[in-house]
Amino acid sequence: MVQIAPYGSWKSPISTEMIITDAVGLADIALDGADIYWLEGRPKEGGRVVLVRPDASGAGIDLTPAPFNIRTRVHEYGGGALLINNGVIYFSNFADQRLYRQVEGGAPEALTPAIALRYADAVYDQHRNRLITVREDHTAGGHEPVNTIVSLSLSGENGGEVLVSGKDFYACPRLSPDSTKLAWLEWSHPNMPWDGCELRLASVLPDGTLGEAELVAGGLRESIYQPTWSPDGLLYFVSDRTGWWNLYRITDGQVESLYPMEAEFGQPMWVFGTQTYGFTLDGNIVCAFTQNGFWNLGILDLQSKVLSRINQPYNYIGNLKVSGNRVVMIAGGSNKTMAVVEYDLSSGEMRVHKLASTLEVDSGYISTPQAIEFPTNGGLDAYALYYPPANKDYLAPEGDLPPLVVRSHGGPTSASPALLSLSFAYWTSRGFGILDVNYGGSTGYGREYRERLNGNWGIVDVDDCVNGALHLAKQGLADENRLAIQGGSAGGYTTLCALTFRDTFKAGASYFGVSDLEALARDTHKFESRYLDNLVGAYPERLDLYRARSPIYHTEGLRCPIILFQGLEDKVVPPNQAEMMFEAVKQKGIPVAYIPFEGEQHGFRRADNIKRALEAEFYFYSKVFGFEAADQIEPFEIANL
Repeated sequence: MVQIAPYGSWKSPISTEMIITDAVGLADIALDGADIYWLEGRPKEGGRVVLVRPDASGAGIDLTPAPFNIRTRVHEYGGGALLINNGVIYFSNFADQRLYRQVEGGAPEALTPAIALRYADAVYDQHRNRLITVREDHTAGGHEPVNTIVSLSLSGENGGEVLVSGKDFYACPRLSPDSTKLAWLEWSHPNMPWDGCELRLASVLPDGTLGEAELVAGGLRESIYQPTWSPDGLLYFVSDRTGWWNLYRITDGQVESLYPMEAEFGQPMWVFGTQTYGFTLDGNIVCAFTQNGFWNLGILDLQSKVLSRINQPYNYIGNLKVSGNRVVMIAGGSNKTMAVVEYDLSSGEMRVHKLASTLEVDSGYISTPQAIEFPTNGGLDAYALYYPPANKDYLAPEGDLPPLVVRSHGGPTSASPALLSLSFAYWTSRGFGILDVNYGGSTGYGREYRERLNGNWGIVDVDDCVNGALHLAKQGLADENRLAIQGGSAGGYTTLCALTFRDTFKAGASYFGVSDLEALARDTHKFESRYLDNLVGAYPERLDLYRARSPIYHTEGLRCPIILFQGLEDKVVPPNQAEMMFEAVKQKGIPVAYIPFEGEQHGFRRADNIKRALEAEFYFYSKVFGFEAADQIEPFEIANL
């Protein structure tokens, strides 16, 4: 029987235990002959990442012996930690950042020395029995690490011989099918790869060194993504030279556009190893592309230049790999759990190899996201996904409006896809609405939309989160007196700015968020150390802007409760940022809580910490918004409450 109860107090079968019980993170698909592999990040094992292959019955076999953990810290965000060639596994181990070689069933063998070197994005050179890989050298101690592309002999333990150097960053070293040419991406401060990077090409000389490098595409204002060699030896890549990440190739020394379209066939390279296209047995391209926040799958006929969409049930497609007539990808949807999915181009059949979670939840407790477009500052529009409250067992009293959590995603050059999320369902099944905002600066809407944030971080993103919340409140879909905002990392900065510089939100939660832009510019790791030049202004020349937009210097404007979550080993946003904010807000007499987590870095990977953070945020809102939570949640101290 349906019960009447206020929003926020609904009892839900979706518990934090359900969310973390068997859930895994899925990443880095690898294809090797007929074999499919993928990586699983396991919260129950402290976030350890394990290589898995299905056996003949379809059950997953763990190939990584404990305590090995496949994860690299190049650029801190990692990715590209795995390579498999003819059954031999090469991987980066998180604890020591050494590269290892492993034959299935055998013990991993170290290839690199136990010194401060990190590796990512390797390819195998079959003609010379070596790896070519990005190396990040931290042996100089307190100096900025040095990034290069190196060759790594497989005949004995070694740190690698430098092939390419001189730029601040490198990615995607890719050998031609005959191993005579190497292509790669490079860029330097203050650019991030999505601002602009260069695609270079060089001949591989008989001694394994490289000839003179040629600039093929890219520049300070052109972003290149995923250079890939076709089986017949042509170099393909994605470029945003038209304002959209589209497909190109080099034909007779000239850049050829393959299919101009107002869609994104690429994505920001926060991590190594991501892919959105690959080549079929007949030489065409299977590609993933996004429009208006929704991903699609298609086949591009390279003769007719016709793109045919593949009918499939997923809204998000990532890490796409193609071999023969098989397409393997990580996919998910608004009503589909993230999964490793194989699509057979010949038969049109789809097979799910691994679900991120095997829990089956009654659809009556799941909120279906609605894509919305709403007006924002400057006569512009912004985008978001709205998840309304959903619980088949409850209705709210007449006249009651739901509390709303506005989510500001990280990056900030990232995007929120429409995915089935039990973490979101935890909130919506208890009577909250969620607005997941793809504010100006997000990817998936073209370069012009992405560049709205340039020089305006802490302004445009905040405007869009505020206007999205007010848009729902005006429509009677949210209680304007119970609007909250939350976000992690860059989203945590947007959260802190919204709470400090605006009065729309009545509470907020910052997960490892930036409170001091100057401290971030000084203390963060190399990859992001000049990121703020474009988002805010040159540092220290525009110190005035850094101070003006740093919440820590303007706590007099903060008038509502806030909870802060922080990993104590975070190198991207150091813990002192949250600690300074906590002390400042506490001194103002405003309700505030600070929950640090030992052993966590930038993002929480341990099951008990994921559970604790989710429950603590809900408990915090129940106290400051004055409703009775249906669940028994472990209390904690909220200062000034």
